[in-house]
Amino acid sequence: MYTVKEFSGQKIVIGDDNGPLLASERDVNDWISAAWDAEAQLVVVPTSRLSEEFFRLSTRIAGAIIQKFVNYRSQLVIVGDISGWIAASNALRDFVYESNRGREVWFLPDLDALAERLQQSARS
Repeated sequence: MYTVKEFSGQKIVIGDDNGPLLASERDVNDWISAAWDAEAQLVVVPTSRLSEEFFRLSTRIAGAIIQKFVNYRSQLVIVGDISGWIAASNALRDFVYESNRGREVWFLPDLDALAERLQQSARS
């Protein structure tokens, strides 16, 4: 279901590409539990584990899921290609841009981009 790795001195829970979808606020509990068990503050969710509704901001699913991660002080990183969804929604494009400027939620293309981002954060 997930693996634990260390990037730039941080333990990270990385969800497998296959498995149950993170489709609702209830589903966050399994991810948070995995992070606590691993003593990790960062959770990586591949786009393959997210429902299409997550990327339609009007459903409010993304907001509910992200808020629960924030409430439990777990940083959320969505990893994978979301270019199709961004091309179809200016609101999502703006949301991703603003999220990537902060610390709670990042949308990144792959784990290499995550490693680079964490190295940059460690330097500043």
